[in-house]
Amino acid sequence: MLDFLKNHPFSVDAFFESSVVLTFAFPVSFLETLIPPCLSIDTYDDKYGFVAVAMVQTKHLRPKGFPKFIGNDFFLIGYRIFVRYVDQRGKRLRGLYIIKSETDKKKMEFFGNMFTHYNYTTTDISKTTKEGLTRIESKKSKFYLEYDNKEGAALPKSSPFPEWKIARRYAGPLPFTFTFNEDKNEVLIIEGVRSNWTPKPIEVKNYHFDFVDRLGSEEVVLANAFEITEIPYWWKKGKKEKWNEEKTI
Repeated sequence: MLDFLKNHPFSVDAFFESSVVLTFAFPVSFLETLIPPCLSIDTYDDKYGFVAVAMVQTKHLRPKGFPKFIGNDFFLIGYRIFVRYVDQRGKRLRGLYIIKSETDKKKMEFFGNMFTHYNYTTTDISKTTKEGLTRIESKKSKFYLEYDNKEGAALPKSSPFPEWKIARRYAGPLPFTFTFNEDKNEVLIIEGVRSNWTPKPIEVKNYHFDFVDRLGSEEVVLANAFEITEIPYWWKKGKKEKWNEEKTI
């Protein structure tokens, strides 16, 4: 019964007030060690794979179809690898594989871990804006980000992307999120549906993410940074299917 509950048994509705996403480029060979065999790394230039750090302020998160007033407001932090998966129909799906999830409230940790496999933990989180600079930080999780969202932001100097148009393809979130049950050889597919999705480049002034450092790669670089605001968003009920090894990309 508990296993069933963790497989996204119902659709979920939310509103994203703000989603700030930093994407870090890693060597493909390094990220391949972090994903299950049913997935492959979504690469750029056959050299780079990507980990996105998404910091999302949500409102009215609730089962879809329920009124807004029963929803809850949470800050969510997700560390996700950009991946691809070939489903039973042979369709190539582009999505994310979650390697860490955090939230600012115990209630979200409890229900998030009841209804998903994302392994939420609770942390402190603050977001402030002063003199045009926004700062998001967590002392417990040892990360901070300072950025300016003025027009005309330049790509990070370390970025492997030649222009924002290409960098935008790796801004996240992607349509699908995947979880793999090795014992049952099952893939759980969760599809997200969004509207009003217009990522705006931001200029990163300073940052540190302890979890990214602890992944252990010495070749990681900041590839892009975007902010998206006022996004209606919902997740469909999870869908399970057996993994066909012959269809792996």
